[in-house]
Amino acid sequence: MRGEQFAEKLPAWSLAVVAMLSIQMGSALSISLFPAVGPAGTAWLRLVLGALILIALVRPSWRVITRKSLPGLLGLGVATGVMTSAFLSALDRIPLGTTVAIEFLGPLTVAALSGKNARAALWPAVALVGVVSLTRPWTGTVDMVGVGFALVAALGWALYIVFTQQVGDQFSGIQGLALATPVAALTATTVGLPQAWGNITLEVLALGVLLAVLTPVFPFALEMLALKRMNKRAFGTLMAVEPAIATAIGLVVLFQIPQLFDALGIALVVIAGIATQRDAFRPPLLDLPAVADPKGL
Repeated sequence: MRGEQFAEKLPAWSLAVVAMLSIQMGSALSISLFPAVGPAGTAWLRLVLGALILIALVRPSWRVITRKSLPGLLGLGVATGVMTSAFLSALDRIPLGTTVAIEFLGPLTVAALSGKNARAALWPAVALVGVVSLTRPWTGTVDMVGVGFALVAALGWALYIVFTQQVGDQFSGIQGLALATPVAALTATTVGLPQAWGNITLEVLALGVLLAVLTPVFPFALEMLALKRMNKRAFGTLMAVEPAIATAIGLVVLFQIPQLFDALGIALVVIAGIATQRDAFRPPLLDLPAVADPKGL
């Protein structure tokens, strides 16, 4: 209670920024688990621990699941599991800022498709130019497997948004998300458990719990508090700067130094994200408690 009262004294925008920092810090720190359990194993471990923590905190009622709501919950869980595993697999090969920028194509496209006018359809193309600037495929130095994983994560994020809007209309708060996370963990098990099997130590579990708190528990709470006091369009516009925050975290924590073309690419993706929010009819990034980075589960 005291923590919530303290948070309410802070500017709402600062809560959203801290949430994004927490998510990207969790993504950066996840790399430290790759040598032990692999990227897919890290995704599985984070999803399992995140599911347990969310269920313990939210205490969802399993009786509220109906035949009508079940497809949405299953779709949300599978999308989250695929997205998280693909994102961390991409992060094992390409820089954090580049990974987030490519993945951002997913929600950006969904937002553009919900736009009020034809102009909204132009912004994903602008973001795509930014991604090309980031990856520079003509140089032959880009890891195309990593880019492919990031594109799969982008598709997963797009589907996550669609299913979360559906689930959000059927469940209150983040109850639907808490019900879907076990499905996400089960989805990631197919690839993640074989990577992690035999390598899960107390140290790995302790770091896994820390990562689960960083993503999603702590940022979810901050985002919900921020959404109570911010205009949703303003919140979504702020979320559009997440690729830039990811690049900054990559620089400070992972020593991934962006070049001029990298900075240009990130700027184009951020501009496209902000502009899309202005044109979106129902901004998908705004209606969800986990909007900033659902892969952080």
